[in-house]
Amino acid sequence: MGNLFAERMKSVHKSFIREILKVTEDKNIISFAGGLPNPKSFPVNEITDAVSKILSQNGDEILQYSTTEGYLPLREYIAERYSKKGLKVSADEILITNGSQQGIDLVSKVFLNKGDKVLLENPTYLAAIQSFGLFEPQFISVPLLEDGVDIDSLQRILDENKIKMFYSVTNFQNPTGITYSKEKRQKLAEILKNEDIVFVEDNPYGEIRFLGDDIPPVKAYLEDSVLFGSFSKIVSPGMRLGWIVANEEIMEKIIIAKQALDLHSNYFTQRAVYQYLIDNNIDEHIEKIKDMYRNQRNTMVSMIEKYFPENVEYTKPEGGMFLWVTLPEGLSSMDLFELAIKENVAFVPGQAFYVDGSGINSLRLNFSNSNNEQIEEGIKRLGNVIHELMN
Repeated sequence: MGNLFAERMKSVHKSFIREILKVTEDKNIISFAGGLPNPKSFPVNEITDAVSKILSQNGDEILQYSTTEGYLPLREYIAERYSKKGLKVSADEILITNGSQQGIDLVSKVFLNKGDKVLLENPTYLAAIQSFGLFEPQFISVPLLEDGVDIDSLQRILDENKIKMFYSVTNFQNPTGITYSKEKRQKLAEILKNEDIVFVEDNPYGEIRFLGDDIPPVKAYLEDSVLFGSFSKIVSPGMRLGWIVANEEIMEKIIIAKQALDLHSNYFTQRAVYQYLIDNNIDEHIEKIKDMYRNQRNTMVSMIEKYFPENVEYTKPEGGMFLWVTLPEGLSSMDLFELAIKENVAFVPGQAFYVDGSGINSLRLNFSNSNNEQIEEGIKRLGNVIHELMN
């Protein structure tokens, strides 16, 4: 059947992380590989109450088809929450998706033709590479600095190429944990205002800042950009509920693409999440998540300082779920992975997050889904195998 498959499938491969997670199913393995929220943060009892309430009060309606845009009160809730943070959008500019991941697919359908140039951060979110890849674009990478994208490199790339779309994770980036400074966001918006380009800002981690002050999204300075949001990190990833924020012209096309894709996102889940939100204080819940992740992040950083060689570099994120490790030049994180698995500890080698084959000596660590004891023991084991690899 090989000759029957679409040409696009030749350039898209299985998710590297999903394949690694199969290796880590052994309960003896301490895994820093998955991008998983801590299940202790899931509001199980509150969601149970919300589901019971909506089924008992409006069961017939909730189990029916719904509108493509999504449940209006939920979209109004999201819009109001943005307004409290200084970003004015209307419910009509919001569409509910099956996780923010679906947003990548929808904007790709709306904007990308085969061969169009898509600009990605270097490194970037692995699933974005996979999702965009289905539309057969030409990827171009722009380096990241500690405070966001390298503006000089960005300007040079824009001068030399006709870029169709720029995809960015501006808060606590997956995989590096890097956050764009306010100044960098403003400068980025200033540059892109003069370019015929679609800027897509993915913000699944923005609510879980546990150090420092919140920073407005780039969309606050660049009105025609597209912004993604998600309930996966603050309510539940299994409910697969996110959203897209876009202006009227873009939203009209996205709605058409959404209708062709799946008619609408899971209406039952939308109603359950909305009921949960209006019955509970989401900010108090988020504060509990922040406290948990701050503690786990601090433990991982302190253990890295204790057990890793001094010439190993790493990021110190102010939020989110990941930090990024860079080994000395000449070392391979894939070689390290093979050694680490033998010691029952796992991570994601960094090369998977690059489209240009670089990042051989880098790796991503997740701190949100391990307790402090696991973090200490896992980092200790990882430090030992780094020493072994270096020697």
